[in-house]
Amino acid sequence: QVHLVESGGGLVQAGGSLRLSCTASGLTIGTYLMGWFRQAPGKDREFVAAISWNDIITNYADSVRGRFTISRGNAKNTVYLQMNNLKPEDTAVYACAARSWTGILSNRASDYVFWGQGTQVTVSS
Repeated sequence: QVHLVESGGGLVQAGGSLRLSCTASGLTIGTYLMGWFRQAPGKDREFVAAISWNDIITNYADSVRGRFTISRGNAKNTVYLQMNNLKPEDTAVYACAARSWTGILSNRASDYVFWGQGTQVTVSS
């Protein structure tokens, strides 16, 4: 059974940083497309970042490009999201997601098969 468990969320002031972690069990992330999505209250879930199975390709939402970095630690079966220069509009529940690598670095939530429960990130102004 596959589980994705996020951690690292919390309350931070604008301009601050957080690093989110997503640890997988039941699958080996080294062969998976891994992504991060977020959902703010009253809004649709939106794509944040994704990384290919071999770490060669990454993709970011325009709203976070240059501030967020996705990476993976295969030895720990964990994917990370380093978030710098956080803004109040980054406040949301952040969830990681996974699917077997198909050659496409998808930013569509419907393409992902496995999901974590999410971790809350709150950025105060």
